[in-house]
Amino acid sequence: MAVMKRQAGAGNRIVFLDNLRTAMVFLVVLYHSGAVYESSGLFASFWLVDDPATNDFVGILNVVIDIFVMPSLFFVSGFLAPPSLKSGPGWTFLARRFRRLMVPWLIAVLTLMPLYKVIFLYSRGLPQEPWTTYFHFSNGILSQSWLWFLPVLFLFDALLWLLAATGVKAPKVGLKTAVASVLLISVLFSFAISILGLTGWTHTVFLDFQNERLLPYLLFFLLGAVCFGRGVFDARPVGKRLYIAACCTVWIPINVYIIVLFNFLLRPGTYVVSLVVDLLVMWTAFHLSSLMLLYVLVATYRYWLNTRGRLGAVLNASSYGVYVIHMAVLGVIALLLLPTGIPSLGKYTILTILTFAVSNALVYGYRAFLKEPPTPIPQGATP
Repeated sequence: MAVMKRQAGAGNRIVFLDNLRTAMVFLVVLYHSGAVYESSGLFASFWLVDDPATNDFVGILNVVIDIFVMPSLFFVSGFLAPPSLKSGPGWTFLARRFRRLMVPWLIAVLTLMPLYKVIFLYSRGLPQEPWTTYFHFSNGILSQSWLWFLPVLFLFDALLWLLAATGVKAPKVGLKTAVASVLLISVLFSFAISILGLTGWTHTVFLDFQNERLLPYLLFFLLGAVCFGRGVFDARPVGKRLYIAACCTVWIPINVYIIVLFNFLLRPGTYVVSLVVDLLVMWTAFHLSSLMLLYVLVATYRYWLNTRGRLGAVLNASSYGVYVIHMAVLGVIALLLLPTGIPSLGKYTILTILTFAVSNALVYGYRAFLKEPPTPIPQGATP
């Protein structure tokens, strides 16, 4: 990113996206910690640790986090992809992305996924099984768990490379039209998948993805690329009326989504209006919430969180590694907390903070061992 000429005069415009990505990785840790203590039982059959100490709060919080965390990560990744694509020959972009995403993925599925199953069985007092069943491609489930993000992101990068290599250009539309298109296509796609009864996860050896969200995730990724191409963040932000309006109204689609979703979960077979109307309302509220929350987050970080000190630089540089390893760290800490008498909310807080801190420490130590150059502090940042 630092070598892009276009960014030379743009000050710290990328810093707020780095900060946002780090915050989203922390929320991923928070979400996965919540799955240990949520009370619905939806995660009990497959989550690495199922603690009997549960509460309702983390389940509701996870529903909200689930709306915007992955769309935000795909948006940031999409924004950062074009400068990387332009920084060298096309094949070098794919090679870099393969080393960045698929090599860690391969190492993780051969090491961290078996550890996942070890913790899963041990936490439930079950005997360990033959070693050949500890891999996602041989466990009968074909689930990569949290690692699904890496090959899907590589697939999106490859698609962007293919579009560039074949000379396909995005239609010249304004940002408002692009955002409206993302909303409309996402709603129609998720609605169609739901009506056809195809919701859920598709598990393969290389790709795991949630059927009703794969295309919307791609659209958020491409929206990020469009924002880079149009220089959306080049100029200083002017005015906050739209931002204030979004902050004051985003709770409306969020609550609509939660009400309809919970009606499906708690009263199966009954509808607020009808199956078709409920699904259409639910997905409209979900994707509208995703876009509004993404805008609120991007604007918040752009307005007020566009600097970083030494700690921020370290956290930003470690965020990708933290995502890769955090589940193994989380599982070990959750095991240690399992026999304690700490209330579930206390365990939830401790697990989240310790997982994030220990994961960052491990990644920082690994990078120091490799003697990677320290991340430079941008001008104006506080050491």
